[in-house]
Amino acid sequence: MLGLPEGIGACLFDLDGVLTETATVHAAAWKDTFDAFLAVWAKRTGTPFAPFDPVRDYDLYVDGRARADGTRTFLQSRGITLPEGEPDDPPEVETIHALSNRKNAILLERLRTGGVKVYPGSLRYLRAVREAGLRRAVVSASANTHEVLKAAGIADEFDVCIDGVVAEQERLKGKPAPDTYLAAARRLNVAPSEAAVFEDALAGVEAGRGGNFGFVVGVDRVGQREALLERGADIVVGDLAELLDRV
Repeated sequence: MLGLPEGIGACLFDLDGVLTETATVHAAAWKDTFDAFLAVWAKRTGTPFAPFDPVRDYDLYVDGRARADGTRTFLQSRGITLPEGEPDDPPEVETIHALSNRKNAILLERLRTGGVKVYPGSLRYLRAVREAGLRRAVVSASANTHEVLKAAGIADEFDVCIDGVVAEQERLKGKPAPDTYLAAARRLNVAPSEAAVFEDALAGVEAGRGGNFGFVVGVDRVGQREALLERGADIVVGDLAELLDRV
């Protein structure tokens, strides 16, 4: 009925790109942030300006990762090293935390003005999972997860929420480490082998495979089916509703 193997008793869902149409909003916020920084950096260092690619760079370096990890990983891909700074650094200074804070401010403004949409197929699947009696968790690197869930009207669909705030409080490593998914399984009182992970991010699929979860579903919204399979997805679908039609 749900397209899952026997023995799966819990479903662990990533948020952006799996449940809500916010991955493109995140990508746009990252582009605004990095392009402004890179333009200044290019002028100062006399190097060519190469803008942030909201598809390739987003998928490889920031999607699914904690905000500061995404900032750091992308800059490393360009050979740029910045001081870490402090979590409350103002957006105008040049530190990892400041750029991360700049991105978050842009994201929140975009969410405020554009709202949050849920993929219809994901909503169908969530309701089918609930009706089947499986436990449900949302696992996201975003510190804004609760706000997004409320805005999308699906906050009551989950038994557990592991987000960026929880990860920081409990010192959980971000994806591609499996720590956040393992924490969700513990809170649901299920073994990893009894849980399915649903991810659109390459780093998230790696986390699901690295945690030895019973089933890893890759969700391909941007044409990276092969990459999701290479990182460890057991199956790749374009929309969660496809799982309801599997025999």
